[in-house]
Amino acid sequence: MSPADSTAIDAFLLKLKTQKHYSPHTVASYARDLAQFYDYLEAAGIHGWEAVDDSLVRTYISQRHRQGMHPRSLQRELSSLRSFFNYLIPQGRCQHNPARQVQAPRSEHKLPNTLDVDQMQRFLQITSDAPLALRDKAILELFYSSGLRLAELVALDITDIDLHEAMVQVVGKGRKTRRVPVGRFARAALQTYLQARPTVEGADTHALFLNQRGQRLSARGVQQRMRHWAKQQGIEVHVHPHMLRHSFASHLLESSGDLRAVQELLGHSDIATTQIYTHLDFQHLAKVYDAAHPRAKKKHQK
Repeated sequence: MSPADSTAIDAFLLKLKTQKHYSPHTVASYARDLAQFYDYLEAAGIHGWEAVDDSLVRTYISQRHRQGMHPRSLQRELSSLRSFFNYLIPQGRCQHNPARQVQAPRSEHKLPNTLDVDQMQRFLQITSDAPLALRDKAILELFYSSGLRLAELVALDITDIDLHEAMVQVVGKGRKTRRVPVGRFARAALQTYLQARPTVEGADTHALFLNQRGQRLSARGVQQRMRHWAKQQGIEVHVHPHMLRHSFASHLLESSGDLRAVQELLGHSDIATTQIYTHLDFQHLAKVYDAAHPRAKKKHQK
């Protein structure tokens, strides 16, 4: 491989960051996957991206699998390779995408854990009126009320919350903006928090959630506080932001059965993602379809 081949990766990552607006975490994942593949090509004596074919990619994935790489991680690596080669084709750096037809080994889908309704009620029972506790209660209530991603929550500014309309505006993946309802418990918790929000000198005047230094609360900070409250409230499982998002979706779907509405609230572009995320089985989907879709309803016998 040549310096120009390495530069192509750098240019691709820059495009993901500046034009596609991918999150830093996602860009870092692409960078790791492509660096790993680049090192493999170097060791194999491959010269130029145009020399990479389907067989080579398939051999690489097989080797990674033998080394113990989980099928889900291999699927992510293949996704990174497909995106990168799609980027190279218009530039004439390769003629086709050698990763397009390569499949990763299948893995058993492991559904994320949720808190049941009773556990969630106990988790949210924060009664302290200390400023940190008020902030944390507002965070947890908003997570469960609106199903936000961690990155979406920490990026919120005060102006993103409309307590009068009980709505929050969030910027999700791909810089897509959506408005999500805020439940009455989350609304009350936010009102109480905002009254006690730190006003220390130099405090961030825009960020909704602040740390003790008056700076925007970090994602790591949220995770640490969730672990703290899980221990305090006697929740004997590992609680994390994604679990609250999944609990929100599951509980809402159980009570409403409206898959499309849950898809909109979660900000999923593909309903298949929502279907997996809310652990719907196909039998349940068929029942919902048969009961609701005009084309599926049985005609009455005359």
